[in-house]
Amino acid sequence: MELVDILSQDCVVACAKVASKRQLLQAFADKVSQSGQLDAAAVFETLMNREKLGSTGLGNGIAIPHGKMKGLERVVALFARLDEPVEFDAVDDQPVDIVIMLLAPEGSGADHLKALARVARLLRTESLVEQLRQTRDRKQLYEILTTPVENSEAA
Repeated sequence: MELVDILSQDCVVACAKVASKRQLLQAFADKVSQSGQLDAAAVFETLMNREKLGSTGLGNGIAIPHGKMKGLERVVALFARLDEPVEFDAVDDQPVDIVIMLLAPEGSGADHLKALARVARLLRTESLVEQLRQTRDRKQLYEILTTPVENSEAA
């Protein structure tokens, strides 16, 4: 599974202005609900409930909030590059500025895990993360995220 399969260009937000983890997750919920497929309150609750189990802040300024939702037909991703990093209770206690949210259908065990693994591998590529931090252009962010990375770089 490639990111291009689950991330559309209109689901990329450059320079999002949020002041907290809660505000960020609400912004993601609002954005994904614009498609009309999901309720913003339900998405927000799903993301917050997952965060209560343990932060999805991976360290190095990166977070992958995620959850499973009834009513989804496929895995959906949203990306945000934040103007100012926000506290996220990350494993390294550093604030985050690169965030990819994943939502998966409720019964999608393997697809959900494949998407999480793919995104985590992608965001371990330091050169890619640096490129994401250097641009404020939504189209460029999308291109960086969806251009296949050589396996040797991502490993």
